[in-house]
Amino acid sequence: MTADASTDIILDARNLTRYFGGGYRFPFGEMPLIRAVDGVSLSVRRGETFAIVGESGCGKSTLARLILRLIEPTGGSVRFEGREITGTPPEAMRRLRRDMQIIFQDPFGSLNPRMTVGALIGEPLSVHGIASGRERDARVREMLRLVGLRPDHAGRYPHEFSGGQRQRIGIARALATRPRLLIGDEPVSALDVSIRAQVINLLEDLKAQLGLTLILVAHDLAVIRHTSDRIAVMYLGEIVEIADRDSLFETPRHPYTRSLIDAIPVPVPGARAARTLLQGDPPSPAAPPPGCRFHTRCVYAKDICRTDRPALRDIASGHRVACHLAGELQAHTLPAALETVSAARQRRVALFAGAQGIPASNA
Repeated sequence: MTADASTDIILDARNLTRYFGGGYRFPFGEMPLIRAVDGVSLSVRRGETFAIVGESGCGKSTLARLILRLIEPTGGSVRFEGREITGTPPEAMRRLRRDMQIIFQDPFGSLNPRMTVGALIGEPLSVHGIASGRERDARVREMLRLVGLRPDHAGRYPHEFSGGQRQRIGIARALATRPRLLIGDEPVSALDVSIRAQVINLLEDLKAQLGLTLILVAHDLAVIRHTSDRIAVMYLGEIVEIADRDSLFETPRHPYTRSLIDAIPVPVPGARAARTLLQGDPPSPAAPPPGCRFHTRCVYAKDICRTDRPALRDIASGHRVACHLAGELQAHTLPAALETVSAARQRRVALFAGAQGIPASNA
């Protein structure tokens, strides 16, 4: 796969922003301006699994919805297969949606409790005019089998299923239109640990079987390590690092990325590991700090970090970082008290992945 070939890029977002609030609203007075997504640019290659990770509130779910235009951007552009979708008329956008689908985070709230499973999965087929009648029923049964459920489940209601089964129903609904791009908005975060690996492995199998491009929004780095080809790390509405999976986990170059990886727990009784601890709480997106937005929590921050906003720049092939000190913060220059050696990171990720049922060979 050649990253510079235009036919290789299925999704391209440029300077994407989304602000909420602002202005005067009676009776609450002036509302603060929330910079949920602030100037994000990324490209997703056809057939890859691209992950977006970060703390809760960093803007990753908002970014996923902006990509699909489930919410309108404040600024920037999104191109899908070379076609600009920002500002696309509603009818044309409706035709595009069959090729761009999403799996929502909550398997309980995302399914209408008044509809049967067959009606839920068949609804997008009717809306997009893909199938009706017996043909639609046959496609519903096919989708149920595809996600590991029985065809007779089509007559049941969502409350009759477990959380893992409901998420499978959500996956079947998203795949019913046979999309080319599938976004999973934290698709396993609401599930039991014992079920997560099953759903993730199912998504990987379906991706290979159906030729999907997959974007995963998550905060579970062990899952991301198992599934992703490339990873973007978000902090306070911005992307601070993008790299392929191995480079990110073996040689993270942004202090925030290092802290996320070091936060992976060690599932061994009595085991201890020194960590790169974050300082304080995340700033408010209504009042982001000047300069580097991470400098208020970074143990390496210098004067330039407090005044100048770092640009996302290339430091290696396919590895981009928004940090003034990225060239200085090599693994061997870190304080000895902080365990940041690549082997130690890989060991913690492998142990944690094993505890979730993910094959060690993939961790």
